[in-house]
Amino acid sequence: MKSFEAVKHYFNLAADQLELTENMRTLLLTAKREVQVQIAIERDSGDLETLIGYRVQHDNARGPMKGGLRFHHEVDLDEVRSLASLMTWKTAVVNIPYGGAKGGIAVDARSLSLGELERITRKFIDEIHDVIGPDTDIPAPDMGTNAEVMAWIMNQHNKYHGFSPGVVTGKPVEHYGIHGREEATGRGVGILAIKTIGRLGHKPSTTRVAIQGFGKVGTYAAKFLQDADCKVEAVSDISGAYYRQGGLNINDVIRYSNTHGQGLEGYAEADKITNAELLELDVELLVPAALGGVITAENAPRVKAPLIIEAANAPIRPDADEMLTEGGVTIVPDILANAGGVTVSYFEWAQNRQYYRWNLDRVRQELERVMSSAFEEVWELAREREVSLRTAAFMLGINRVSRATVLAGIT
Repeated sequence: MKSFEAVKHYFNLAADQLELTENMRTLLLTAKREVQVQIAIERDSGDLETLIGYRVQHDNARGPMKGGLRFHHEVDLDEVRSLASLMTWKTAVVNIPYGGAKGGIAVDARSLSLGELERITRKFIDEIHDVIGPDTDIPAPDMGTNAEVMAWIMNQHNKYHGFSPGVVTGKPVEHYGIHGREEATGRGVGILAIKTIGRLGHKPSTTRVAIQGFGKVGTYAAKFLQDADCKVEAVSDISGAYYRQGGLNINDVIRYSNTHGQGLEGYAEADKITNAELLELDVELLVPAALGGVITAENAPRVKAPLIIEAANAPIRPDADEMLTEGGVTIVPDILANAGGVTVSYFEWAQNRQYYRWNLDRVRQELERVMSSAFEEVWELAREREVSLRTAAFMLGINRVSRATVLAGIT
């Protein structure tokens, strides 16, 4: 099942509960605009390379469209279309005044020099600057992009439209960014993990955790969960997974990753296992925080964790999701679990529009308030309608978007 087909599957499960008409389903699923552009750049070697860039703007019924920009060699229109749709439901679930969008360039970011990365970014903005803006569509970092790339986007857009820091979020703090943006997604994952653990009648001190992916999201989630007294027994990156019964010292793992220069490769204070083995560890909480589609119908029967928090986008395939849910596994879905990033992006955008800077304490307090409120609404709806947390989250998001669409007038 392709990426957008998976989104449609979850959408229709929720739409059935809401008794949406076929016409409304088609309207809500269809993107408002899909842009594909050619990006021709000169590599450092002098060779000319032609790349393809995408920006899908899915829905703006509830506000300006919002979504990340990823540079990855597997990016294609179907993936970007699916992620743009997910952003629409995600922003609605946490009830921030945005719609959904997503962008990407099909390129291996790891193969680029800093100069090549900047040239590609600026050329991409040259091609799409007319369709993005602080009141239209606001990009943010994703796989293969970071705060510096966002600063380049703002600078290039300003050349066409004048000073407007709110055109993009996830910028460096020194360049109109916000404190706490880098940690936001992982911190949000941690907040909801602790809430769900409590709802299920367990304690953090007796909760063993495995986290697949030790990038920004996985790192901050691991740190938050360790500080909350959970035992993080396994983490992983591209080099493999690292397991220690009784719990890793996450501060030590982070220090090693930051100073070693090659991620976790060679970390000697844990047993090395594969990423696939990490997913099947005997733990109470599993956090997939890397790529999508890592839990499939093939490996789902071997997943032992009774609780999964989706820190990555779509880490569980629909057939595996059905198997796990029927088997009693509680899954906090991506459109709720990893919404901390877009929530703090909203704070950054609001700060940019007001020309007023928030401190870190306020950002963290507001993040917890928004995530906690959304969690309570999803949890209560799931209990009331006897559906999964995923279906409840989609129901909440779809209902808000459909009501906004109808109230504004469709014609």
